[in-house]
Amino acid sequence: MIRLRYGNTNTFFIEGSHGGILFDTDYAGTLHDFYKAMKKAEIQVRDIRFVLASHYHPDHMGLIGDLQRQGVRLILMDIQKDYVHESDHIFEREKSPFTPVDEDDATVITCRESRDFLHEMGIEDTPSHSEDSVSLILDSGECFLGDITPFELIEGYEDNSALKSDWELINSYRPRKFFYAHGPE
Repeated sequence: MIRLRYGNTNTFFIEGSHGGILFDTDYAGTLHDFYKAMKKAEIQVRDIRFVLASHYHPDHMGLIGDLQRQGVRLILMDIQKDYVHESDHIFEREKSPFTPVDEDDATVITCRESRDFLHEMGIEDTPSHSEDSVSLILDSGECFLGDITPFELIEGYEDNSALKSDWELINSYRPRKFFYAHGPE
């Protein structure tokens, strides 16, 4: 696993036996900085077989359309389909150099199908942050969480049953290391 830091959101490249997966990207307009981070990490676009957004907020999916145009395949969870274009108006308003996501050119899978699709990787629906939020949990114990509230802060959210439920699900996989989109591991 390689963390690419080129903006406000941590992007993770996870190399698999059949190609790599990129988990999250940063804002639209950060493509040049993304390339610089990739060069520093000695990764090329052809090494990235799939891209997966933890959710479709602007700071997690801004480069997906650009990557699709370069042959990277989007993994779109079925629960995310209705949210793919939620941030388009933000990029348009900000006049960001944005390439919209082409959901018609995506591999759409359910959370249940993800185990088979990704072989040794697991994706689970963790909607406490947003209804389209997913977490990526590898069999080796690494857990990529997007913007989910850290476990140690759960007690501050006493009435948030969705957050507690998400953490029960995540912990059932016995992860050993957590990677957040906007913080340290």
